[in-house]
Amino acid sequence: MAKKKVLIFIDWYLPGYKAGGPIQSVANLVEHLKDEFEFSIITRNTDYCETTPYPHINSDAWNTLPNGVKVYYFSENELTHKNIRNLIRKTDYDCTYLNGIYSLYFTLIPLFYLRKKHHKTIVIAARGMFSEGSLSVKATKKKFFIRAVKVLQFFDKVIFHTASEIEKHEIRKVLGNMVMIKTAGVLPQKSAIPVLVNRKKKSGYARIVNIARISPEKNTLYALQILKHCKQNIQFDFYGPVYDKEYFLLCQQAMAELPANVVANYKGSVESNHVINVLSDYEFMFMPTTGENFGHIILQSFSVGCPVVISDKTHWKHLQEKKIGWEIPLNEITEFSKTIDTAAVMKQDEYNLMSRHAYDYAQHYINNPDLIEQNRHLFV
Repeated sequence: MAKKKVLIFIDWYLPGYKAGGPIQSVANLVEHLKDEFEFSIITRNTDYCETTPYPHINSDAWNTLPNGVKVYYFSENELTHKNIRNLIRKTDYDCTYLNGIYSLYFTLIPLFYLRKKHHKTIVIAARGMFSEGSLSVKATKKKFFIRAVKVLQFFDKVIFHTASEIEKHEIRKVLGNMVMIKTAGVLPQKSAIPVLVNRKKKSGYARIVNIARISPEKNTLYALQILKHCKQNIQFDFYGPVYDKEYFLLCQQAMAELPANVVANYKGSVESNHVINVLSDYEFMFMPTTGENFGHIILQSFSVGCPVVISDKTHWKHLQEKKIGWEIPLNEITEFSKTIDTAAVMKQDEYNLMSRHAYDYAQHYINNPDLIEQNRHLFV
């Protein structure tokens, strides 16, 4: 029987990595299901925040990646309303998969044409965009957008892909109870299981890391403000692309105001295939995010035995009970700093046990066969 054809629209895709989670989520989905579905992907020919096209790809044409998946890389000059329409008309597909709700060229314009094909399934990955934290950033513009799409009934003929029951509730709260939703957990990276690294833990000192966009959504500035209140010796290295230069300037000012016992370093971007190695060099991952529909970096941290200190705005819950980290309410800045100090004073035996729990927890998630079935059901 012929494979069902799935057409994917996404702003940035491989070999890009700077847009973080969405690229990883789609790449993982494709890698796990490419033997059952025929995927074609339409994207830009540049990475997030970049203007130079990827090397070794043909722009404004279909390319076949080493894994056999077809990708069309639009150049900036050719990324137009008309060209998107024509490409949709010329492409054979059974269903479409869009990523996020705000992208003009990779959600809104495609959806305008795709809605006319009533017999074709349209799935939109919510990507955490309905969370309270996400909606609070540029709130006025987003309220106007939500109001407009509801009046125009723009999302009435689509199925939303949510990563959790929490995200499902968030969408219904914003768009109402009649919207169609399928819940499927985000698939992990399909790769060899990393070896658990036995780190030497020095009591009274912690090496912590953050790998994420430098942005209000990821709360980079707030992370630095938390560290200002820590009493123990802390080394905080953070990685990720800078999109908002004014926001990054505030982060630099916060770094300059840290006490002598806290050292913070911005280390630039890290390519996705190096993330695991970077995480393995640190004892804890720290990200007080305003909201994540999944949080690949959290699972990747667990997978190398790196416990986490995160906000309570993700679907990773009860971390302290599981002895794999802490999730803390965003308004509890004192609790955050105390928790990081607690992590710093942790002795070697206690840390080893926590690291092992995090590693085992990740392996249980990664090897859950239900995730494959949930994602397969998105397109059937």
